Order: sequence, then structure tokens, then C-alpha cells
Amino acid sequence: MVEGEKAPEAEAQAPSDERASIAFLAVVTILSAAADLASKGWAKAALTGGEKGKPRHIEVIKDHFDFIYTLNPGGAWSFLRNLPENFRRPFFLFVSAAAIVFIVSVYRRIHKDQWAMRWGLPLALGGAIGNLVDRIRYGSVIDFIDIYIIRGGREMHWPTFNVADIAIVAGVLLMGLDTIVSARRHGGQGQSPVSEGAEPSARPVDGATP
Repeated sequence: MVEGEKAPEAEAQAPSDERASIAFLAVVTILSAAADLASKGWAKAALTGGEKGKPRHIEVIKDHFDFIYTLNPGGAWSFLRNLPENFRRPFFLFVSAAAIVFIVSVYRRIHKDQWAMRWGLPLALGGAIGNLVDRIRYGSVIDFIDIYIIRGGREMHWPTFNVADIAIVAGVLLMGLDTIVSARRHGGQGQSPVSEGAEPSARPVDGATP
């Protein structure tokens, strides 16, 4: 063997040693999913069973922020909520499962120094799992955070959302930040931030999000 040449075992081992920790992925994912499911459990217990069957609401910030229980059969911003149940539920179950598989596969390829991606992927994964559990149990997602403003005597509401949605949005923003930072760091030359010896495919495609 030529002096200075790496042994095949060392070349194969180095990239995995420099990849992000699977334990970190598991911990952040579990915590974010647990926070989402616990908050939904509270919302269901505290905000249902109002007078004459109407859901209760809790005013947090007057004219701006309430808690109110809703079930969203669609996706974000009620996307495809009017699709027939026989198609809507399998569609969203498939999309959620595919997103989970995608996130895990991307995480296994990132470098441990990619802190934004290392946080972003498990946050998005935890949120996806939280909403997937709802779809399996109820066929819909529990939303309870209602943000709105009043202009000209009219209430203008942002679509009601939940903790899982917050985790997913935060995760996507962190993934976008990683893409920007990586592009600037490598001057658009297409160099990968993973360690020397890693295959080119060890870097997630820029711009890819779950």
C-alpha cells in the first residue's frame, strides 16, 4: 500500500464518524412529538364540551390570540379539506409517512457540524409524527392556536394551527438556513460540507424539505 494512502476500512468509517448523532435525532424528535401530543390532549380536555355543544375558547391576548378547539381534516391552511374522505385520509397518511422516511434518510447523511440541519430535521420529524398520530386516531388534525387581528370591525384570522405546525415551520426555516450558509461557505462551488472521504451523495439536495 502506498504510504499515506488510507485503508479501505478507514475511508468507509470516517464519514459515519462525522455524521450527526442518531441519538440526538431521536431525543429531539420524541420531545417535539410529545410536546405536540400533550398540548393537543390538553386542548381536547379543556376546550370541548362547552354550552349547547359549542367549543369553549380561552382568550390569551384580547383581540389577538385565543385557544379554540378545531379538527382540520385537510393539510396546512385546510388544504384539500373538501376532498372525499376515502381519498383524503389515505393521501395524507401516505404523505406524512413519506415525509418521515425522507427526513430520516436525509439526517443520516448530514455532517455533525451542520447545526441548523441537525436541529431542523428532528423538529420537522417530531411535528410530522404528531400530526400523523392525529390522522391515524381521528382522521383529522387537532388545531387550537388561533391568531387574529381586528380591522374595520372585522376579525381576520390566521388559519388555526398547533404545536406540530410550529415545529415543522421552525424545522423548515432551519433547513433553509443551512442551505444558505452552506452555499456561502463553499462559494457556490458545489463542495460538500461532509468530511473528506464521504461520497457526493452524502449531502442532501439543496432546497429539499420534507
